[in-house]
Amino acid sequence: MGEFNEKKVTCGTVCLKYLLFTYNCCFWLAGLAVMAVGIWTLALKSDYISLLASSTYLATAYILVVAGVVVMVTGVLGCCATFKERRNLLRLYFILLLIIFLLEIIAGILAYVYYQQLNTELKENLKDTMIKRYHQPGHEGVTSAVDKLQQEFHCCGSNNSQDWRDSEWVRSGEAASRVVPDSCCKTVVPGCGRRDHASNIYKVEGGCISKLEAFIQEHLRVIGAVGIGIACVQVFGMIFTCCLYRSLKLEHY
Repeated sequence: MGEFNEKKVTCGTVCLKYLLFTYNCCFWLAGLAVMAVGIWTLALKSDYISLLASSTYLATAYILVVAGVVVMVTGVLGCCATFKERRNLLRLYFILLLIIFLLEIIAGILAYVYYQQLNTELKENLKDTMIKRYHQPGHEGVTSAVDKLQQEFHCCGSNNSQDWRDSEWVRSGEAASRVVPDSCCKTVVPGCGRRDHASNIYKVEGGCISKLEAFIQEHLRVIGAVGIGIACVQVFGMIFTCCLYRSLKLEHY
């Protein structure tokens, strides 16, 4: 009877080991995906971050990068802990899983909260940022972001092209008779911003607020979904780890 119980426990342990190893391989790939989403947000989609008053969008991306790196390291640790059957490594693995779980839940919550308040923030701050910082010393990043925003999304001004009448750049005379930046033009050539007719600039296509909001909300949905999705998958990893730890403890005794 004792031999039967011992064999049963050993078979269960072997099954758990291979199950956890398979999970860790998938988990490592998931970590790579999480890190890629974070880097993609920072490297390719960060042009408009200088136009946002809040740093929440940036924070969610950094959290995903950190979480992705830790996930990949944890995946390797999980494989080592599984096949070496070291309970102290399993404990460390479980703690790291829990930390990553919390990081990704935080990233998901931040993305959701910022998603809700984005419209208000853009309405309150985007116009001021554009008219007060465009082509001003020390705000080259804002200038580049505004030009790219207006060209990529075929828009002019925060709400409409009339917003540029209040621009410090236009009022200062540095605009050289331009009434809107050249980036408002449908075909960009030097000085084209002097004529604000609808045939020349994006006058009837609307302002940039709604288009920037839709763009950022789309990326927040991706960040939130990735964070929450991977966090849910980790619950299974923690369950498998607990089961294997308990199985090894029973075998030890």
